[in-house]
Amino acid sequence: MKKWDIIVIGGGGSGITAAYTSSGFGKKTLLIEKDLMGGECTWNGCIPSKTLINLANKSHIVRDLTGKLPVNSEIMDIVKKVQTRVFHHESPDVLKEKGIDYINGTASFTGKRTLMINNEEISAKKIIIATGTSPLIPPVEGLNDVDFLTNETLFKIKKLPKSLIILGGGPIGVEMGQALNRLGVSVTIVERNNRILPKDDELISSRISEILINEGISIEVNTSVQKVKKQARGISISGKKNGKEFKTAGEQILVAVGRKANIELLDLEKGGIKTHKKGITVNKYLQTTNSDVYAAGDVAGPYLFSHMAEYQGKTAAMNAILPWKSKVNYRHIAWTIFTEPEIAHAGIIEKDLPPTKTRVYIYDFENLDRSITHPGEKGVLKIICDKKFRIVEASVIGPRAGELIGEIQIMKTLGIPLTKAANIIHPYPTYGDIIRQIAKKAYLDKIMGNPVVKFITLIKKQIL
Repeated sequence: MKKWDIIVIGGGGSGITAAYTSSGFGKKTLLIEKDLMGGECTWNGCIPSKTLINLANKSHIVRDLTGKLPVNSEIMDIVKKVQTRVFHHESPDVLKEKGIDYINGTASFTGKRTLMINNEEISAKKIIIATGTSPLIPPVEGLNDVDFLTNETLFKIKKLPKSLIILGGGPIGVEMGQALNRLGVSVTIVERNNRILPKDDELISSRISEILINEGISIEVNTSVQKVKKQARGISISGKKNGKEFKTAGEQILVAVGRKANIELLDLEKGGIKTHKKGITVNKYLQTTNSDVYAAGDVAGPYLFSHMAEYQGKTAAMNAILPWKSKVNYRHIAWTIFTEPEIAHAGIIEKDLPPTKTRVYIYDFENLDRSITHPGEKGVLKIICDKKFRIVEASVIGPRAGELIGEIQIMKTLGIPLTKAANIIHPYPTYGDIIRQIAKKAYLDKIMGNPVVKFITLIKKQIL
């Protein structure tokens, strides 16, 4: 039986990071992947979606300037070329150069530290599961009778449909909805909650909803889909909206209602590994119920982002190797949604935090000089601080939001009060200056809250 120090199952962002980390510590490492290296991000997520979004935004600019939509017959070919280019940095040959063994196949547990792969049993001292997630397909009548799209098939089509129904108003549905609409596809987004992006700040959700509607996208919230039916010229859906009958149709349908963990083929029970509704059960060290097996990335959750997958992959590998273990810390979670304008968030959304213990600051981009030079540009920055002005969470919708959140994330992670940013010199005119502007509001509150200032202010009022 062949043996390794570390076996990593899954060649996506988390698995590759775990394998590189393990190999970097001099451990004999094997990486197993049943499909292509790169995983969800390279083939079905970050890389193709951001490429499509970039092309869509360029198309949108051309249409604004000329009134005409440019011909986009090569759009999907360009997406495929970018995917291939990224894959070259993650190929099995690159892994071998780094001293990492690679097997293409489907692995399943046969024991606590043993696996079956391509009809051969192998073993390791420690195993890391990083098999990711797949699109969740809802049990809607007639859905399996039509040729629906998911993020796994969307980027494989050769021609864009004339119209598209998107089931789900989460990040995938909203990003792809705007991009495809800008490429000339008539888009309808159907969301069962009372707003799109229900996991993001309500102010941000309402802003992007307004923008998408103004661009021509139909958004149907509070809508449940009960039936999908194939028609001569496309697909129709029917259900309930606000309790009333609802029906619409399109040439194609994209399912983006959530994700499910890829665990069906692993025979986890043979490895003594327990699961829950959304994936594999892990502790604060990313250990499963089998102490020799770890899980990282989307299959472990709770945050399904590539940057979190890499963070977990590195943490899991180091915990599997080193004599001391590090706890995962999600307090400083951050994410970006790549609409235009972008949406970004830092911190766990604390909806139930007592208002008396927080300070809320909001600054609109329309008051920022850089945005004023771009007429019609919209956005807002919202920062919530504790009573000592330390950042609890922040949300932003606006140009370069994904970059702006980085500066806020640094302050939040290091416990630097927002007031400190009031005196940081930012180049002018830049979008980053919005952080200084909102910090000035916090700084003023701090000054006015000073006991001496309060006393002087009170005396002045009495004199006057």
